Amino acid sequence: MHNQRRYPYVTIPPGASPLPNPSPLQSYPYEIEHNAPSGDLSNPWDRTPTALNPNGRPGELRSRSRTRSAYEPIPPTISFPEPELHRFASQRTTLHPHSPRHRPSKSDDGHGTLPPSRDHVASAPFTPVTPDSASSIHYLPEDDWEAPVNQLTRELSNVSLHSEEGLRRFQTGRLAEKDEEWHRLVPAEAREALGKKEVERQSVLFELFKSERDYVEDLKLVTEVFIEPLQFANPPVIAPDKLRSFIYEVFYNLGPITVHHEHMLAALFERQLDQHPLVQSVTDIVLETCFQFQSDYESYIKHYPLAEERHRTELSRNKSYQAFMQKCSQDPRVRKRDMITFLSRPVTRLPRLHLILEHIYKITQPGHPDLEDLPLLLSILSDFLKSTQPGIAAAENRVKYWNVCESLTMPKGEIIDLDWYNESRSLVYSGPVARRSKSEMDWHPWTDLFVALLDNYLLLTKEERGVGGILKRYITSRPIPLEYLKLGSFDGQPESRKERSEEGGILDSLRAQYKPIYPFTVYHSADKLIRRYTLYAPTESAREKWRNALIEAKGIDDVRRDANKWFAPQLVDDGTFRSPGAHTPRGFGSKASGRVVNAVSFTAAGGKRLMAVGCATGIYVGSRGDTNFRKILSYGNPSSIIVLQDFNKFIVHHESYLLSYSLDLLARVAMYQAPASSLDASLEKIAGGDGTVLFCSAGRIKQRMIIVYALKSFFQITVHALEACNLSELRRTPSRGSQNAILSFRPFGEALYVPKDAYSVIPLAKTIAISTEKGIVIADPTDTVRQVVSVVPDFSGAASNTDMADLKTRCEDAKPLGLIRAESGEILVIYDTLGCYITKHGVPSRKNGFIRWETKATSFAHRGSHVLLFSSEFIEIRSLSTGRLDQVIEGNDIRLLLHTNMKSHSVDDTLLVAMRGTKDDKDGVSDKIIELVQTAEFSSMQTPMASTPVEGLWDEWDM
Repeated sequence: MHNQRRYPYVTIPPGASPLPNPSPLQSYPYEIEHNAPSGDLSNPWDRTPTALNPNGRPGELRSRSRTRSAYEPIPPTISFPEPELHRFASQRTTLHPHSPRHRPSKSDDGHGTLPPSRDHVASAPFTPVTPDSASSIHYLPEDDWEAPVNQLTRELSNVSLHSEEGLRRFQTGRLAEKDEEWHRLVPAEAREALGKKEVERQSVLFELFKSERDYVEDLKLVTEVFIEPLQFANPPVIAPDKLRSFIYEVFYNLGPITVHHEHMLAALFERQLDQHPLVQSVTDIVLETCFQFQSDYESYIKHYPLAEERHRTELSRNKSYQAFMQKCSQDPRVRKRDMITFLSRPVTRLPRLHLILEHIYKITQPGHPDLEDLPLLLSILSDFLKSTQPGIAAAENRVKYWNVCESLTMPKGEIIDLDWYNESRSLVYSGPVARRSKSEMDWHPWTDLFVALLDNYLLLTKEERGVGGILKRYITSRPIPLEYLKLGSFDGQPESRKERSEEGGILDSLRAQYKPIYPFTVYHSADKLIRRYTLYAPTESAREKWRNALIEAKGIDDVRRDANKWFAPQLVDDGTFRSPGAHTPRGFGSKASGRVVNAVSFTAAGGKRLMAVGCATGIYVGSRGDTNFRKILSYGNPSSIIVLQDFNKFIVHHESYLLSYSLDLLARVAMYQAPASSLDASLEKIAGGDGTVLFCSAGRIKQRMIIVYALKSFFQITVHALEACNLSELRRTPSRGSQNAILSFRPFGEALYVPKDAYSVIPLAKTIAISTEKGIVIADPTDTVRQVVSVVPDFSGAASNTDMADLKTRCEDAKPLGLIRAESGEILVIYDTLGCYITKHGVPSRKNGFIRWETKATSFAHRGSHVLLFSSEFIEIRSLSTGRLDQVIEGNDIRLLLHTNMKSHSVDDTLLVAMRGTKDDKDGVSDKIIELVQTAEFSSMQTPMASTPVEGLWDEWDM
């Protein structure tokens, strides 16, 4: 960075010699030859007398070299003496021992010599340097250089006294605004000697000092006028429990930014005091500070949109906060600026600083070190500002997302969890569209909608302004999850929309205007006809934007969900079990196994894993992963298969009978280790001789393994419960067919009489739940006095509660499927189209709200913290505690393979699902069997998925 420079044209009087122990001024008494042309001042930025002789003020922080670079020393050269014409009296300690000094202030702690505040400095009124006052200086002619210099020194000092006092007033903010310009502090002769370029450069540098001073003052005002009064307000403006978080969200890290700029301002003012009126460079000061404040600025700039929105939200909702802001605006220092102006100061400061430095660079003369240093600083600032743009865009998008979410008004009673508070959620695209009314008699066939595309839902809303101008968006159609969203046509011909003239005249109102609008179609994949929406964009480009946004949002959503599955489908078999298809030869279909209806996994002796599959032609047993399944039992389309691993029982519900076989013998026959006839010897008929078995299930009731089944006889339906027994508990009971028949089950309680419309049963911890058309009956087979506990949900209060009455109407139109205990201490009642939460007493909770499924479920399963709803084309996986839709699995002809494998832990129960396979050839159409494996986060692999029940919570039901 060392340049070869020429020195100023200087006349040195003959016989001049250095003075012994000179003062700072006496060391450089020479002035520029007045007859020298301005062009001979080739480089006025070499070391000045001040750079060689510091002002000697004790205890003050000295800045770096103010010449070529702040990072390397410079050899002494002949200095340009023009600035010495206006040196400060404070720097001539030998001549003015009582000159004003800098007084310490509170802002001096930990940083440089920031000038004292305007309240602590008192001095005489300032009179700017004018050409008239500067003309009182008597310049020595060239032939009088041998005369004493004392008289010249005294005259120069008088001028500097005026200049320094004005500069200090400027730095403390006590100078009149019209005088806060560089040329008002410099004599005309000095400006003429420097030339227009350098005058302009010094004026821009002065603007940098001025803007930095104002910026630091504004940052301090934020604390003095806003933050501190807000903290100590009595009565409190913000609720005490929310005040700390509010201040953090709104003002964020303004404190560290203020400290950085206080340091920089102190260094800038010290440089200005030392080098005025010819400040050579401030690049080193700004560059050093720039490296220090980048991380703090990056955090603040990216957070700023959130801070602004938090302030606006509080302002619109809190009248006390409105009054507080009004009071703050009356402070004269605020100058009628609002809070947003102060919050945005750090965001606009760096671009402003960049512009000033860029201006300085453009007007810097050749040979100046700033020509080498400033490009580096400008590049750093420019790159930093560019790097913050994505963060600002993300924060602004987050603000828009919050605005949309906060303005939404959901349908009454419906619980819709859009996962608002997930930090990864964002607004992809939004805008106005039109929709044609379905009614042909509507005089206004067009409806204006506001459509918002979130990264997980598509929302169709209608905007209305409420009280106080608050914008509300009412959901006009149920939000469509992106998993179910499908795109239709986007290339339809434009249509014309008839609108009235906006000119306001009577005839003009009757004169129609036609505007082209551009249709596009989206629909719900589970309800393609009813939930099909044709929307109209105002322009062709807007329609294209909607198309691109929808495609991008669905693509990102698919990738994200594929990488974060709650249940991972794992293929078990595809091709072994076939049904006749279009390519199957005539007569060959009899060899196919038929449609799979249920399946269950179990473990044979020796630890080998087997699987029993119920099909249209019988029950097949084989090893998992093997295609060689053997038909063991000829019970086609069995209704249920139950495996009691601990009791060595294989139970089959086929048509009107409930039968039991030895599980060990079943496995040995499947592996060709025993003849098929040996299996018949283990057959036990549990029920069906005196009636028709309608349905059955198995579970642990009061710590016992119980088989529950419904038996229809004549005009009544009874529910029976049998307890499975171990070998040691078996007792011999005389039978009509055999004197020594061994029964593996014994009665548990008494038979229960239930309504004729019962269709399923679920064992609970102490009772059983029987699903009927009118609700779910809770009964205890061991309680002979009060068998029927209740019917849930309990809508006894519907007469006086309109919300409960609405929920009752919806539940009566739906089919109950069962109950699941939620982690919140509630019970989720599962219907085919919706779900609702009830207390342990059966009363609806959560303000009688309900959750609507996206599909009509035919069956469900409970695993961990999720409920899985099965329909013919989708498996809908929802959070048990909130109803949030977490995953969707698509397929064709989906079936939950109804089964029960009662092991020691229910989580060990394998969840098997069948759906249409991928093969369709001469062997038939395949059924694919998959296992849904529950996943877990890497950080919580050791955390159990099921919650620990609270002791005593379920004393009545104890689910």
